[in-house]
Amino acid sequence: MNPDFRRLDAQLYDRYVPDWPGEIDFYRELATQAQMRDEAVFEVACGTGRIAVRLAQEGVKIIGLDLSPDMLEIAKRKSSGMTNVRWVEGDMRSFELSEQFGLAIIPGHAFQNLLTPEDQMACLTCMRRHLRPGGLLVVHLDHQDMGWLGDISAGKAGVFEQGDELTHPQTGGRFRSSYAWSYERATQTAILMRVWEQISEAGDIINRVESGPIHLHCVFRYEMEHLARRAGFEIDAVCGDFLRNKLQAQSSEMVWMLRNR
Repeated sequence: MNPDFRRLDAQLYDRYVPDWPGEIDFYRELATQAQMRDEAVFEVACGTGRIAVRLAQEGVKIIGLDLSPDMLEIAKRKSSGMTNVRWVEGDMRSFELSEQFGLAIIPGHAFQNLLTPEDQMACLTCMRRHLRPGGLLVVHLDHQDMGWLGDISAGKAGVFEQGDELTHPQTGGRFRSSYAWSYERATQTAILMRVWEQISEAGDIINRVESGPIHLHCVFRYEMEHLARRAGFEIDAVCGDFLRNKLQAQSSEMVWMLRNR
């Protein structure tokens, strides 16, 4: 990914990534239970601390891991002065913290950055090693919309659409996004191209930054079940949203609750 795009995207991330309905309350409830057992919480792919900082503000001891130094720079700024949150730069497939947790989470579809079974298993195995016996891993995935995947495999593949216009939180500059999706059916890979354009007061484009292709694996339900069981997890629940409703055909999300028995 273009380093200029990566830096700008991290700075704008909190402006264009909203919470899913019920998401923060869902994690708060689980984190509070871990806190009552005097256990720390571990968030993988924590990004800018969208979730971790809010849990830490409520007294939860939490460690956030992310591969992006640009994202972690924002997270550290947001948590300045907080002693119960720690940030670690690392790869979700291969990290070693020399401690175990009662609760670990991989939020925001981040697991879908892993494109092969080998990478997925490496992550889940690493996660299980960092969970105490009986500990819980929550993995949030997209519940694939076959109609949409069909669209971006055919007529809409690579066609750019207009996104949001946002204000930079530090500079006050105006930025506009556009994006295009395509889908490789043989590898179950969705490919995103995103562009940020900086807009002058007069509406002219004064800077343009492209992401380069971003690859995301489209994980299907029973694929995830096989991965979880191969990694040694038991499945407590598969929900269709953060309100713990049952996964159904119309559900847009999959929330996996995996137990290290």
